[in-house]
This record gives sequence, C-alpha cells and structure tokens, in this order.
Amino acid sequence: MTTLQQNYRNVCSNIARAAAEAGRPSESVRLVAVGKTFPAGDIREVYAAGQRDFGENYIQEWYEKTEDLADLSDIVWHIIGDVQSNKTKFVAERAHWVHTIGRLKTARRLSVQRPYKMPPLQVCIEVNIAGEAAKHGVAPDEAVALACEVAKLPNLKMRGLMCVAKADAGEAELREAFGRMRALLAELNAAGVVADVLSMGMSGDMEIAVACGATHVRIGSAIFGRRDYSK
Repeated sequence: MTTLQQNYRNVCSNIARAAAEAGRPSESVRLVAVGKTFPAGDIREVYAAGQRDFGENYIQEWYEKTEDLADLSDIVWHIIGDVQSNKTKFVAERAHWVHTIGRLKTARRLSVQRPYKMPPLQVCIEVNIAGEAAKHGVAPDEAVALACEVAKLPNLKMRGLMCVAKADAGEAELREAFGRMRALLAELNAAGVVADVLSMGMSGDMEIAVACGATHVRIGSAIFGRRDYSK
C-alpha cells in the first residue's frame, strides 16, 4: 500500500468514526477527494484504493486530468471551484457535479451546453456563509431564491448547498456556520425544491461538519499532502 493509499484509508476511517459519533451511518457521508495541484498519477493511486469521487478547483488543470485518466470510466468528477463563463462548456460536457453555482447566468450556460445524451448535471448552490469578500458564492439570504430558479432549468439537477467555512474559525463559529447551512437546506425543501446535499467540511473541520449534517466532505491535504502553489 502506498502512502497516498494509506492516507486515504485513514481519512475513510476518520469519516466513519465522525459519522458514528454523530449517530449517523458511515454511508450517509460521501468523500470527495480533492486533487487540485496534484498530478493525475496521484489520483490514479487513490482511485486504485477504491475512491471514485474526485474534486477539482481549476478547470484547465482538471480538463487535462480527464484526458490522462480517460480510461477510468467510472470516476465521478466534482467541480468545487469557480466556473468562469468561458469554461462552462468543458464542465457541461465532462463533469458529473458542480458544487459552486453562484450565478444564474452560469447555471443557464451549463444547462444549455449539457449534452442531451448525458444525465442531468448535479449542482449545488455555493453559499458565502461567513460573508468573506475573498470568497465566491451568494449571501445566505439569497441562496434559496437562486436555488429555486436553478431548479427550473433543464439538464441540471438541484441537489443542495455548499460552503467553505472560515479557515481560522473556532469550533463554536464552525458549528454556527454549518448549522445555518442545515437550516438553509430545510428552507429550500420547504420552498418546494427536493434537495438532500450539504457539501461542507474539509481536512481541518471535517468532524464538525459531519456532526452538523454534512453529506459530502471535500478532503485534499489529508489524502494528497500539503500543496505547493508555487509550481
């Protein structure tokens, strides 16, 4: 077993333990392994250990990985970074999930560009839960309205909400933010949109996110190691 594969097994064990402590079955939490900045070969290693859901932030880098890993026919690609208008065609044609819908314009482009032979693109609304200027996403009080509009579009399937918590937040602040996300999901369902996904929690706050109801956790460094953004 390689180091990456052992890291992956450790993360799976941590997720199962966090779910159990929250009184939830382990299968209620889906791991999205985030490979941004890491080579396709690293993803192939983790795939060989059993992982199928992989998240990417940078569209051009991800597109090149889809070419390198085209033989892995059952890999599931999650876009977890901002999707610029000139990149929506790539995403519509190759992704399975987009967690970062923050503009109706983007959703409309993805809907139009999704090939009709493919299943609907699974999408989540990105919520800027802490109101940080440097982060993408809509304000919490705009999330449900946007989700309701996106849910009307063909070729997309509205699944729920996503957030990135403050990097320096303490446990109380994290629980408050993740609790607000859970309340927003309930509000979305009350508005008539059947949605079941809370994409929240990363390597540093995964356990708290699971305790607060996360259905998808996006884990990168705990599997692949520390990123070198200078490359």
